[in-house]
Amino acid sequence: MSDISELETRITTALERISAGLGALAPAGASEPGEVAALTAALEEERTVNAQLEERVKAIKEKQDSTVETLVGEVDRLRLLLETEERSLAKLRQVNEDLRSNNDALRQAVSQGVAEPHLINKSMMAELEGLRAAQNADRVELDAVLGELTGLISDAHAKESADA
Repeated sequence: MSDISELETRITTALERISAGLGALAPAGASEPGEVAALTAALEEERTVNAQLEERVKAIKEKQDSTVETLVGEVDRLRLLLETEERSLAKLRQVNEDLRSNNDALRQAVSQGVAEPHLINKSMMAELEGLRAAQNADRVELDAVLGELTGLISDAHAKESADA
């Protein structure tokens, strides 16, 4: 019997230690089950809000990445357009320079009283080339304007579709 009372004492002591340990684990001031449930609900609500914020951040990042890709494409397109414009302008400058030098040579020949048909032909050819270069430069500029207008119209249609 003494073994039984000794075992009962040990079991009682162990249960008291377990009870004290559980009491220490319970949050301070949350000894009531209602408070634990409220804290658990608040924790779940915060987790939900945190998950929503993470989704928003992810959506913003994707939108930002998409915008950056669009802007990079636009910069590349504009760079190509600028290079085309610069080539066209350089051609126009060269042709105008040729025309000026031919006109100077023609003026000298006329002032000396010498009419040289090859200078007149060269001058006419340079003038025609100048007109072609100017026409090409105008065409490149019009293509650029049309490209911009097309992009703006596409954006307006996309916005109308999104609003509808």
